[in-house]
Amino acid sequence: MRLVVVGAGAIGGLVGARLHAGGETVLLVARGDHGRVVREDGLRIEGPESTVVVRVPSVEDVRSVEFRSGDAVLLATKSQHTAEVLAALRGVAPVDTPVVCVQNGVENERLALRQFTNVYGVCVMCPATHLRPGAIQAYRAPVAGIFDVGRYPGGIDDVALALAESLVAAGLAAQARPDIMRWKYAKLLLNLGNAIEAIAGPAARGGPVFELAWREGVACLVAAGIDFVSPEEDAARRADIVPLPTPGQPRGGSSWQSMMRQTGNVEADYFNGEIVLLGRLHGVPTPVNALLQRLANEHARARIVPDPAGADALEQLASAALGVAEARSGGMASGQSLGASDP
Repeated sequence: MRLVVVGAGAIGGLVGARLHAGGETVLLVARGDHGRVVREDGLRIEGPESTVVVRVPSVEDVRSVEFRSGDAVLLATKSQHTAEVLAALRGVAPVDTPVVCVQNGVENERLALRQFTNVYGVCVMCPATHLRPGAIQAYRAPVAGIFDVGRYPGGIDDVALALAESLVAAGLAAQARPDIMRWKYAKLLLNLGNAIEAIAGPAARGGPVFELAWREGVACLVAAGIDFVSPEEDAARRADIVPLPTPGQPRGGSSWQSMMRQTGNVEADYFNGEIVLLGRLHGVPTPVNALLQRLANEHARARIVPDPAGADALEQLASAALGVAEARSGGMASGQSLGASDP
């Protein structure tokens, strides 16, 4: 099948380049200066062992793609752009086109299923950055990342099996999983720290604010009856392929990259905001995630780059938010203090 990769940033670009180099038929949809450089000079993949330039066919707009039988879409945009992309895609792609959400968060699959009948989720564990047009930095070798895939809301079919096989052949780790959303909800908990990076930089992620956001997230998932893999299952899957980042490392995640590129928007509504939504639905206080959601969006709109000097102020604001929530509820809003142990 031809794989149409919509969103050729750090993840979509890396996956598209690997699949293309592995012999798959790939078409990238890449906009702006990044897309122009990719079309003129190729996509530069800077890895820990080597740098290669891959010339992948690319177009500016998904509406210019002439879809044909057997095509599949790998949707790799940020979650805040998913609805817009799906609306454009629905105008040119048949309703039964497989749409594979190679994205963080858990809302993309629901949005896609409103428009298309065959939707798949991918749990992405891949340290990569995109800060310059035409270039992507990959930080793991020889396997750049893990891309487990499954049908949404559950199950495995021929498309999931074929895609997993293609990803493995391209030098990536992938398994077809019938319970892919369990893995994506576990990844959502980790992505609650993205807003911290967006505000105060990657080094702040390992502090007490993330711990509190994580605990709120767990409480909300439990209250909602949503299953998710345990930290032990997650660690076993990652093993030596893509271990969790060590606290204080300088490389930032997807939200940090958006802030550094000053895009004007960030994913907080679909990470911390997802937990806030679940908390409101199920009566679980989420003061820390609500704070992170608000601050990350404010900083993004103002195009404020992450500032490590703001880590202490962020902790103070989180403590104040907890105090207000505690006063309203008559107990610890997050079940922990700022000095609690790591999750």
